[in-house]
Amino acid sequence: MKCGGCVRSVERTLLDQPGVQRADVNLVSRAAWLDLAESEGSVEAVLQALADRGFPARERSLNQPLETPGSDDSAGQSWWRQWRQLMVALLLLLLSVLGHLSEAGRLSLPVIGSLPFHAALATVALIGPGRPILVGGVLAARSGAPSMDTLVGLGVGSAYLASLVALFWPQVGWPCFFNEPVMLLGFVLLGRFLEERARYRTGQALKQLAQLQPETARLLLDDGAIREVRVGALRPGERVQLLPGDRVPVDGVVMQGHSAVDVSSLTGEPLPLEAEPGTELASGSLNLEAPLAMEVQRVGSETALARIIQLVEQAQARRAPIQGLADRVAGRFCYFVIGLALAAFLFWWLIGADLWPQVLEASAPGMMAHPMHHAGLGSGAETPIGLALQLAIAVLVVACPCALGLATPTVITVATGLAARRGWLFRGGDVLETAAGLDQVVFDKTGTLTLGRPLVTAIRADDPERLLQLAASLEQTSRHPLAHALLQEAQRREIPLLPVSQVRNVTGEGLIGRLEACGTEVRVGKPEWLQGTGLSWGEAFTTWQAKTEGTLVAVAEADRLLGLVQIEDQLRSDVLTALQQLRKQGLQLAMFSGDREVAVRRLGQQLGFAESELGWQMRPEQKLARLEQLGRQRQVAMVGDGINDAPALAAADLGIAIGTGTQIAQDTADLVLLGDRLDNLPEALRLARRTLAKVRQNLTWAFGYNLIALPIAAGALLPSHGLLLSPPLAALLMALSSVTVVVNALALRP
Repeated sequence: MKCGGCVRSVERTLLDQPGVQRADVNLVSRAAWLDLAESEGSVEAVLQALADRGFPARERSLNQPLETPGSDDSAGQSWWRQWRQLMVALLLLLLSVLGHLSEAGRLSLPVIGSLPFHAALATVALIGPGRPILVGGVLAARSGAPSMDTLVGLGVGSAYLASLVALFWPQVGWPCFFNEPVMLLGFVLLGRFLEERARYRTGQALKQLAQLQPETARLLLDDGAIREVRVGALRPGERVQLLPGDRVPVDGVVMQGHSAVDVSSLTGEPLPLEAEPGTELASGSLNLEAPLAMEVQRVGSETALARIIQLVEQAQARRAPIQGLADRVAGRFCYFVIGLALAAFLFWWLIGADLWPQVLEASAPGMMAHPMHHAGLGSGAETPIGLALQLAIAVLVVACPCALGLATPTVITVATGLAARRGWLFRGGDVLETAAGLDQVVFDKTGTLTLGRPLVTAIRADDPERLLQLAASLEQTSRHPLAHALLQEAQRREIPLLPVSQVRNVTGEGLIGRLEACGTEVRVGKPEWLQGTGLSWGEAFTTWQAKTEGTLVAVAEADRLLGLVQIEDQLRSDVLTALQQLRKQGLQLAMFSGDREVAVRRLGQQLGFAESELGWQMRPEQKLARLEQLGRQRQVAMVGDGINDAPALAAADLGIAIGTGTQIAQDTADLVLLGDRLDNLPEALRLARRTLAKVRQNLTWAFGYNLIALPIAAGALLPSHGLLLSPPLAALLMALSSVTVVVNALALRP
C-alpha cells in the first residue's frame, strides 16, 4: 500500500468478502486486522481477492512472534531493492543535470548535452527504477482503485510520450521535456525512501517490546542438570533457572530464591519487584540480583508480553473516528486529481492561452525558441498544448494522497508504542481520541483509590475464632480484597480452614456456601444484605455497626448471626497527586463504591470529593445505570479493577482498568494501566490529548498542502504572477509533504 487510496481500496475489498465482519487497515504497518467468521468465509479467499486487486498479502497468525528488525529476509531484500532503485534514479538525475549544464554552455560535454542522450536517460529511468511504479499504477487503475502510483505513472508517462511526439514530429510545436520523467522518478523515489525510513522508526517501540523476550532459556531437568532450550519449546509445569541479568522468558511463579526483578519495561514501575517463592513473574522482566528457579505457567501467545504486543498491534490497526474523513477523501482523491489534471489540460489548451497570451511568454525560455529545444524546469512551452501538458503533469505529480493516508496512523502508531513502553495499553486510535475528549472520571474505591489490600482491624463476635474460621473457609475461593484480608487474619492467628462446597457468588453482595462436615449454610457479605434476608440482628450489633467507620463484613451460620468484622483499606500513596493532576486538567471527578456510607464519606473528605460526587452501597447494576445517566451529558471514563466493575467499564465512554486488578476487568477496559501506580492515569490522558493535537496538525498540513499546491500546479497564479509549478518541483513538494507528516508524528512525546 502506498497511500490513503490504497487503504480505502483494501478495506473495501476485505469488507466485500464473505465472513469478514470488520476490517481495520493500517498504512504505516501495512497490515490488516480482521474479524472473520470462518464458517462463512476463509483466509485463502480473502488473500486471493486482495491479490486480484493488486495487493498481494500473507496471513500472520496471532501466535507468530512479531518480526524484529533484521529477522525477516524479505524485509531486507525490500530495503536493498529500494536502495538500488534510488541509487539508479539519482545517478540518472545527476546525468540529466550535467546534460542541462552542457546544453547551457556551462560544461563542455557534447554528447551528454544532446537531445537523444536525454531521451535515452528518460527511457532507462522508465524501464529501470520507474517500472514498479508504472506496473503498480496500471494494476491499481485496472482494479478500479487508482493509487499514488497511478498519478505518478500518468505524470511520468504523459511527459515521456509527449516528448517522444515532439522529438519525432517537430511540426506539432511541443517542447521536449525528457528531463521531467528522470527528475520526477528521482524525487518520488527519494521521498518514498525517506518516508520509509521515518515510517520504520514509528514501529520501533513495538519491536523493542518484542525483543524483551529472549530466544533461549535454561531448563532445569529432574536430575538437577541444566539444558539450554528454545523458549518456544518450554511447556507449563517445567522449571527454568534465571541468572542475574537474564530476561524472564515466559510467565511463571518463583519456586526458589530471592531477588530484585526490574518490571519497568512492562509496567513503567521505577522500583524493582522483590521476588520470592510464590511471586508471579511476567515474561520480559529482568532479574537483577540473584539466581531464581521458576515454574513455567504460560507460554507463547498466552504470556503477558505476547498479550501486550497483541493489544498494541490491534490498537494500531483500529482507526480513530477523526481518521474517517481523511480516509474517505483519500479514497476518492485520485479520481478528483485525474479530473482536475484533465480539466487543467483542456482549459489551458482551448481557452487559457487565448485569454492570457502572456502566459506563453512567461513560460517560454526566450533565448531558445526552436520547438526542438529541451525545456528546463517548468519552461519551454511555446504552444497552448505544450503549456497544457506541462500543467496537467504538474497537477498529477504534486497531489499527495500519501500525506492524507499517513496523517493519523503514523501518530497513532507512535503514541501506542510510547504508551506501551510505559505500561499504558490503549486499545486503538478510537480509544485515544475518546481519552483526549473526556469530561469526567469516575473511580471505583476498593483496589483503585485504595491499595485493595485491606486488613482486619476489629471483630465483634462471641466467638471470634469460629467466625474467622467460617468466613476464611468460604472466602478461600474468592479473589476479592476483603476475602484476602479475612484469609490473612486467619493465617496470622493460625486458624485451620474447613472444607466447604456449593460456594456461589451473589454479585455485589457476598458469598453463600455449605460446610461439608455438617451441611450447614454459611453466608459472608454486606450487613445490609444479610439483614434483608430476614436474619435476626441484636441491638449490640446494630449499635456497633452504626458507630464503626470502615468496611463491615457480616458472617452468619444457618439463621444465626455470628458477628461483624471491621476491615480497613489503605490509601494508595500516589492517589492525592493523581487526583490533583486530573482536576488541574479540568476533569470532574466522582467515586462510586459498594462500601458503606460511613467509609465512603470519610474517604471522600480525605480526597476532596464533594458529597454530590460520591456514591455508596452501589451494586454493579446501580453503577451501570448512574454511568449511563452521566454519559448522556458528557464524556465519562470509569476506573476500576474488579469483576464487579466489568459492566461499568464496558458501559463507560472509556473503561480504564488498573493492571493489578482482575483479568476480566482488563479484558473489558479500553485502557489498561499496568503496574500499581494511579499517577500514570493523568500522564496517559495527557499523552492522548497530545496525540490528538498531532493528528489535527497532520490533517491540517495534509489538507492544506493539497488545497494550496493543486491550484498553483493547475496554473491559478500563472496569469497574475507568472508563477509556474514545474513537474520536478511538484514531485519534490509531494515527497516532502509525506515526509513532513511522518516526522511530525515522530516528534510526539509522552
